[in-house]
Amino acid sequence: MTEDVQIHRGFNGVYFDRTRTSFIDGREGKLLYRGYSIHDLAERSTFEETAYLLLHGALPTRAQLAAFDAELKAARALPAPVIEIIRQIRHAHPMEVLRTAVSALGAFDPEVADMSPQATLRKGVRVTSQAATAVAAHHALRNGKPVPQPSKTLSHAANFLTMLQGKEPSADTAALMDKDFVLHAEHGANASSFAARVVTGTDANLHASLTAGVAALSGPAHGGAAENVMKMAMEIGEPERAAAYVKALRADRQPVMGFGHRVYRAEDPRARHLREGVEKLSREMGQPKWYQILEAVHEAMRPYARLGVNVNVDFYAGVIYYLNGIPEDLFVPIFVLGRVPGWTAQVMEQLEHNILLRPLLQYEGPMDLPYVPIEQRG
Repeated sequence: MTEDVQIHRGFNGVYFDRTRTSFIDGREGKLLYRGYSIHDLAERSTFEETAYLLLHGALPTRAQLAAFDAELKAARALPAPVIEIIRQIRHAHPMEVLRTAVSALGAFDPEVADMSPQATLRKGVRVTSQAATAVAAHHALRNGKPVPQPSKTLSHAANFLTMLQGKEPSADTAALMDKDFVLHAEHGANASSFAARVVTGTDANLHASLTAGVAALSGPAHGGAAENVMKMAMEIGEPERAAAYVKALRADRQPVMGFGHRVYRAEDPRARHLREGVEKLSREMGQPKWYQILEAVHEAMRPYARLGVNVNVDFYAGVIYYLNGIPEDLFVPIFVLGRVPGWTAQVMEQLEHNILLRPLLQYEGPMDLPYVPIEQRG
């Protein structure tokens, strides 16, 4: 007889551990990194400072931030064999290439087997920088161009855009990408962070855990919203068509991309910061219709806000990438570039009191079947 148990599909509402990395209040639309409001960090911090906060647990002094920034810059280059691996698989999807590159980096990291907190932190810093170089290297190689050399002076965001586009971005463009990285840096026990913690629970190394995070994020149900929002905007084409488009989707019980979130019932607190960026960037680029389309969709979706279906961070992110000339298949890899510090912080936290994460499954199949020899099975 099977035991009568309560099933929590998708672990909905289940707490599996305690954390100090981030706090999310889905009803209020509140997000904190290490106790600091995402609004303050988005408007006043930088990706480098936010990464330090997540990894070290406190905001840095000027000297600490300078040392951390120097450590990030020093780690940007990829080992030659990893570049060769990227070259060999350059025709694959960027997320497949990035997943493979992160895994391969472990084979060339001298501290790969060192599970101490200090070594784990150093490896996380290295992968944070190397992942950006891997994405840019793959983009260059698949377009028949030489692998770009990372800058020794530019910020993380400006360096990434320079490697990707072959020219240094404007200060405003770099600042907007920096803000995007800050907003994506950490978000509790989402699917990719949980995957990283599950792998860490087996005593696997950081590169294995980060590879699992990339793999989980590659699924469209987790990381694909930004790309799908841009596709939706292109299908709509003009702002005046947005209301009818949304109505048709809702009538067919289809989701509207960029709306709804597994955690938030209120508006995603990260969304407002990218909304301002889209408005400004679309105007500067002479393509205001993309912002106008998004706002028209947002307006058409207002009646559903009372049902907890609100705008999320990915609603605006894809258009920012598109306006910067970034191909759609790089939208999710950019998500990864912001999230590596958060994954690393989660891994370090898991390692503090590590335990094998082993939930149960309620069996509902047949019981005690007699074994029939193969020659008697007809």
